[in-house]
Amino acid sequence: MINDKLINPRSIVVIGGSEDLFKPGGKILKNIIDGKFQGDLCVVNPKQDIVQGVKSYRDLKVIPQTDLAILAIQAKYCLPAVEMLVNEKNTKAFIIISAGFSEAGEEGRKLEKEIAEIISRAGGCLIGPNCIGVISPFYSGIFTTPVPRLNSKGCDFVSGSGATAVFIFESAIPKGVNFSSVFSVGNSAQTGVEDVLEYWDKTFNPEVSSTVKLIYVESIQDPDKLLHHASSLIRKGCRIAAIKAGTSEAGSRAASSHTGAMASSDSAVEALFRKAGIVRCSGREELTTVASVFFYKHLRGRNIAIITHAGGPAVMLTDALSAGGMNIPKITGEHHDKLLSMMNPGASADNPIDLIATATNEQLDQVIEYVDKNMPQIDGMSVIFGSNGLNDMTVIYDLVHKKIQECNKPLFPILPSVASSHTELEYFLEKGHVNFPDEVVLGRALTRISNTPYPAEEKIFLKEIDVPLIRQIVEKAPNGYLEPDIIHQLLDAANIPTVKEAVVRTRRDLISKAEKFGYPLALKVVGPVHKSDVGGVTLNIKSRTHLVAEFNRMMKIKEVNAVLMQQMISGTELFIGAKYEPRFGHIILCGLGGIFVEVLGDVSSGLAPLTFNEAHSMIRSLRSYRIIRGTRGKPGINEQKFAEIIVRLSSLLRFATEIKEMDLNPLIGTPEAITVVDARIKIEKPVHPGT
Repeated sequence: MINDKLINPRSIVVIGGSEDLFKPGGKILKNIIDGKFQGDLCVVNPKQDIVQGVKSYRDLKVIPQTDLAILAIQAKYCLPAVEMLVNEKNTKAFIIISAGFSEAGEEGRKLEKEIAEIISRAGGCLIGPNCIGVISPFYSGIFTTPVPRLNSKGCDFVSGSGATAVFIFESAIPKGVNFSSVFSVGNSAQTGVEDVLEYWDKTFNPEVSSTVKLIYVESIQDPDKLLHHASSLIRKGCRIAAIKAGTSEAGSRAASSHTGAMASSDSAVEALFRKAGIVRCSGREELTTVASVFFYKHLRGRNIAIITHAGGPAVMLTDALSAGGMNIPKITGEHHDKLLSMMNPGASADNPIDLIATATNEQLDQVIEYVDKNMPQIDGMSVIFGSNGLNDMTVIYDLVHKKIQECNKPLFPILPSVASSHTELEYFLEKGHVNFPDEVVLGRALTRISNTPYPAEEKIFLKEIDVPLIRQIVEKAPNGYLEPDIIHQLLDAANIPTVKEAVVRTRRDLISKAEKFGYPLALKVVGPVHKSDVGGVTLNIKSRTHLVAEFNRMMKIKEVNAVLMQQMISGTELFIGAKYEPRFGHIILCGLGGIFVEVLGDVSSGLAPLTFNEAHSMIRSLRSYRIIRGTRGKPGINEQKFAEIIVRLSSLLRFATEIKEMDLNPLIGTPEAITVVDARIKIEKPVHPGT
């Protein structure tokens, strides 16, 4: 519902404006004045005729018609004010700063809803309530300090929390990050984070719009809308980073399966952001550092050269980059010797390239130039240079400025002397650059960006997946955990390979099936969900005598009504699971299988339906990926087959939303194939009235 009256109003009224700059109405009026708003500005204040040099009306009824109303009055007075403005003043945009609405209880929630409905019926836009306001290119409608410097190519920023938005300003401004617009949506009575993304998407103009979008969100009300518009913006050339806070409570929810225990609303957010191509950040410093990276040339690969005159920060940056999967390749041979010849005795050209403290401006210039022009194996550079009393920092910063512009590769400046060289640093930032004062935070930001995939294609993989059969099986299946034979039918319908198995209830059937399968075999009870807890799993059975003995024992276990017999296969144990999360859909998890799912907790998440690129990204983001790939002489698994099963499972779930939890654990992986050995599927069908 964002409209032009909110973004570019010709007239603004501040209801509750005052001379007191320690009150929201007073400060927001001052910020609008200081921002040099070009339209008509007035105030409603029952005690004054002039407020901060602006015409003030003692009664709302007598103000002229106005495009935008900013309300900084008690919550109980907001409803009559909104009714008056909508009905008599043709006001189409509202920012309600006031608190005391849904965050204060049920009465406040009802009041908030009524106000939002009045504005919506009139075709108007509401921001808030309980927010700090809006900054557009035309006015600074917030009551807080600092007011960030506006730049048409700065960040567009939307925040669900006003205070957090201010703290993000405090983190961004010293780095040199500017803003193009700011939306603090507060309680989001009408306009939420997703609506702001929709506005950015629909109004995006590559010639004039900012290509950097930042988000702070505590509650995602419409995941599909966020996914659609974020993906669309990124495909248009934008880059988006976000913090999603408020997910830790989900970790305590009880569930009966591994996936149910591990999949949470946080997993859903991780999967949603991955699918959209949003870089997820864990805090304010990381968010503003990722934003800073966005303002430099795109890093197209993972190989970084670190150019420094201080060894310690270079080592810490190396560690941070390596931990996130980036490479700091060792420089050898001709390149090593040529770089070394450019520097003073005692320097190192291995990478990090350490020019040591006596390095000159000319040496730094030569090294950067050589790495950029002559080393195609290097994708980007980071230059660490602080004040040590031996260099004119203005000259150094001028050189860094020049190289950032001239180099073909991205160059990320780490200029840590924010105190001793603050004047020179301000000079550097005034040239339009962004600084990275902390090498570890930069390293983590670069890895976050590098590990975030491009938005997924909006299509579902259906090759050799029998959707009508899947629906038929699900519709006939009972609620609860499915019997092994039904599970087998579902996986077969999706063309997901399973181990040879049979459910047996009699000794005769047991022996007959064993002769067909051949030894070794595995027996698992049918009945209890956690088979191992009741002694219901026996592996590597190699003889008929052992087989019969274990069958007899298992059939005596409480609640056991049959035994599942399987052919034994060997390889790397893997895990795929899924859980249905309201509003988001199915969250798919993958990782190493067996007990390692619980012990290591090393899982990656995706949001169904998945593409092959998404599945590969999930697999490669696992800490245990080196085991999957093969390590220390042990063969890896067929990653393509693993990805294919993840994709097929996600397509199955797209047409079987009644499946609420699923574990495929373990799958056995070899270089040739991936096979499902054990599976649990839980179905919950909606209860219709009268059934």
